[in-house]
Amino acid sequence: MALPKKSAAAARRAKLDEVRRAQAAHDRRMKIITVAVCTAIFLALAGTTTYFLVTIKGEEKKKEAAKSAPISGEQSWDKLTQNHVAQAVNYPMTPAVGGDHAQAWMNCNGDVYEKEIRQENAVHALEHGAVWITYSEKATPDDVKKLTERVKKTPYTLMSPHSKQTSPITLSAWGKQVSVDSASDPRLNTFLTKYIQGPQTPEPGAACTNGLTA
Repeated sequence: MALPKKSAAAARRAKLDEVRRAQAAHDRRMKIITVAVCTAIFLALAGTTTYFLVTIKGEEKKKEAAKSAPISGEQSWDKLTQNHVAQAVNYPMTPAVGGDHAQAWMNCNGDVYEKEIRQENAVHALEHGAVWITYSEKATPDDVKKLTERVKKTPYTLMSPHSKQTSPITLSAWGKQVSVDSASDPRLNTFLTKYIQGPQTPEPGAACTNGLTA
């Protein structure tokens, strides 16, 4: 027996409403899932970004700390005078790392001197941001050769023998000094990187040419 037309229409509407409710419920579930997934992805990305930012910042802090930390065995002198004088200066350290000095500086553009030079002129080069590498008779010929090669290709450096120093090799910058036993000591590279035109330089950028050559 067929249903009355009104009853059939009502059944179709009920069926359609049921389908619509099911679709709406499905849409809500998908929306909730989408929001949850997006939130999870966002949080994951945010966490990763934060991790990398913290890591990078931590590495930067480590590098800054390394730059400011003294090198092993480093000696420092503060409040060094900077007067130009004509007479010899009695420096409290050997080799000299700062204080009153001669009017003229030693050329320090990768200059290697085979004989001893006046400390008063070398100190003026340090004032300009140079590193002075000196060696005694304790240094091996091979080390002297390695140092010579390194200095000749390094601006703002100079090198010379020094008969009064006690160590085989001494690295001097303005107010800073480290003594090493060989040219392979890693502190040599650290010292050059840190103190050539470093923060201790009284006159950064000043010339290392047009000075004395002997």
